[in-house]
Amino acid sequence: MTKLLNILALVAKYGGLLVTLPIWLPFWIIWFIFEKTGINRLIANFMIATGLYLTFKNLFRKPLRLGLTCFAIMIAFLIFSVVTTLKTALNAGVELSADNRLVVVNSINFTQPLPYAYVNKVKAIEGVKDVVHMNWFGGYFQEPSQQIVTMAVDPENYLKVYEEVVIDDEARARWFGNRRGMLIGRALATAFGWKVGDLIPMSSNIFSNREGGHVWEMEVSGIFDGRDEQFGTNFAVFHYKYFMETQTFGGDWVGWLTLTTADPALNEKVAKAIDEEFSNSQAQTDTSTEKAFNKAFIEQIGNIGLMIFGIVFTAFFTILLVVGNTMILAIRERTGEIATLKTLGFSARSIFGMILTESMLLAFIGGFAGLGLAYVMVEGAKTFLAQFLPGLVLSDAVAMQAIGFMVLLGLVTGLVPALNAYRLNIVTAFSRR
Repeated sequence: MTKLLNILALVAKYGGLLVTLPIWLPFWIIWFIFEKTGINRLIANFMIATGLYLTFKNLFRKPLRLGLTCFAIMIAFLIFSVVTTLKTALNAGVELSADNRLVVVNSINFTQPLPYAYVNKVKAIEGVKDVVHMNWFGGYFQEPSQQIVTMAVDPENYLKVYEEVVIDDEARARWFGNRRGMLIGRALATAFGWKVGDLIPMSSNIFSNREGGHVWEMEVSGIFDGRDEQFGTNFAVFHYKYFMETQTFGGDWVGWLTLTTADPALNEKVAKAIDEEFSNSQAQTDTSTEKAFNKAFIEQIGNIGLMIFGIVFTAFFTILLVVGNTMILAIRERTGEIATLKTLGFSARSIFGMILTESMLLAFIGGFAGLGLAYVMVEGAKTFLAQFLPGLVLSDAVAMQAIGFMVLLGLVTGLVPALNAYRLNIVTAFSRR
């Protein structure tokens, strides 16, 4: 029985070290290099002079406990960084929407068409700058599982309305002059290995081709990029005229209209004028800003913000309890040492600072490990998910939020133990021993 208990104790000890290997191994390698180069001695002299030496000694006195605690913090910040990045990617269409861009759809439902005659009527409304009509194609390549966001548009007006679509003049001229030309995004070209001049058999899960079947042969005229890194380039656009001439559904309708106003201050006035213009027609309209339209579209799959908050709050609340309890126990174990330090002349304020610094370091070690791992995961997933989440980037804003939470975690978990040490009476502390 004793041997079994000894074996279990060894497994618990070294198993924990193996589990936390990704946390402590990089620090051990850095320590080894610093030790051989003499940098450790310089750091030790500096830490003794500033009082950080005792803080680090106390932090690393139990490596297993440190590793497990840092591992828990790492997981929390990994979850936070990845989930927040995912939310940012899903909301990229909302955040990158132009302030002066409006979307006009059928008031019954987004899927219901509008008469083609509405295009010129909307252009004539005061305050409207440019208008493009667009049709959802329901495209896929080879297999229905390989869905591709594909739209039939008026080429010239599309590039006027969507100025964030960046292409060179040669590609622009090629697209305008080729009836079967298709403009594809960089992410889409990368995903399928397409290049300029390729003939692509694009299928539709909605429309039929007059020549038979559901396939349209299109030629890649150009590859566009986004003006912003988070702008999605996972879609394709092609000529509206070619689409209407070849599909069997009729040719006097459009899916929706997207327009820009001369000034964002005119948005409400223009939207109201458009809806009033068609209020007595068979196809009434519902006009909103592009930002509001995209937000409503995203929220059809649920309240993303609430789900993110729930996940992050649960993770951080759990870690708060774990780290807070660890810090309280660690300080309670060192009651006699703290009393000795006070006896030797260390002020209550300096001891308070040492313990709070220890808590902050604990949060930073685990937090930055989680943030770094999240960056590696996001960068690794970016290529595979480029077609579905083109804005998947761990931004500076997410990193700054994570650092802010590290500071908050360190302060909250270290404040109570630091205050207890600050108020500790020397006589009372020695009497507990």
